[in-house]
Amino acid sequence: MAAGAIGPSRLAQHRKAAHASAGSPLRARINAVGRAFTSPHPYIMAAGIALFVLTYWLFTEVWKLPRFEKLPGPYRVFTEWTSHDPVFGVSLFTPEYYTHIVASVQRVAMAFLLATGIGVPLGLLMGWSTRVRHYAFPIIEVLRPIPILAWVPLAILMFTGQETPVLFLAFLASFFVTVLNTMLGVQSIDESYFRAAQCLGCSSRQVFRHVVVPGAMPYIFTGLQISIGVNWFSLVAAEMVAGNYGLGYLIINSYVSMTYVTIIIGMVTLGVVGAVTSMMIMWVGYRLMQWRVRSIGMGGA
Repeated sequence: MAAGAIGPSRLAQHRKAAHASAGSPLRARINAVGRAFTSPHPYIMAAGIALFVLTYWLFTEVWKLPRFEKLPGPYRVFTEWTSHDPVFGVSLFTPEYYTHIVASVQRVAMAFLLATGIGVPLGLLMGWSTRVRHYAFPIIEVLRPIPILAWVPLAILMFTGQETPVLFLAFLASFFVTVLNTMLGVQSIDESYFRAAQCLGCSSRQVFRHVVVPGAMPYIFTGLQISIGVNWFSLVAAEMVAGNYGLGYLIINSYVSMTYVTIIIGMVTLGVVGAVTSMMIMWVGYRLMQWRVRSIGMGGA
């Protein structure tokens, strides 16, 4: 046989290996689902939620402790939430409930995308360039500790309409978190990567694209997960003051009208929707950073 030629047995082995690698993504997903059901973590989380609901039920409906006697119990909340004809007008089967959810989700999405689109590039530049950091960092550090509610009068004065002040307030807190985490991500990159890129003759643009951006990715997505939570927090505060729709408006309006069951429904809905958006960010980060998972698996940094 000529040198470098591949015999029939070797060719069959290559085809078998290629077939196995082609089916590996599906096999990996099946294995992941199997591990999810065999792992104790989902059952522990379910037990924690059940324990919390049980404790709340004991405090509000059984023992009726002094701090909890005015709060609606889980049975009343669940009955109202799943009723086709709710007493207080808001349930899973009323259009108004989904109007509030859609309004809040749209505001969060717009504010989050705006904060990400501005905050990530600014954070990358601040971490990479000392001059940009010296210009921008003092201003951000002065504005960042100001509470969101303190910005409400200025937001109403600066922006016209009802939606723009709410979006600005939701954007603001998310922006600061995104910028600072991105900047810290760039500063956490080992200097040896920059020296290696310079030794290979990389230009500044190539260093920024192939070293700075990938190296800061873990910090960026950690910051985005925090950012989406802060976004919900600041949005609800803004809707309580300047909104006509949304989960925050639903909660404060229910408090004013003393429909306390609706307050709990709004809070639980807010928590569920916020958790879903945070998990979406986590999933996107996991998909975009497969290279880091592989490098850690191979013993890399």
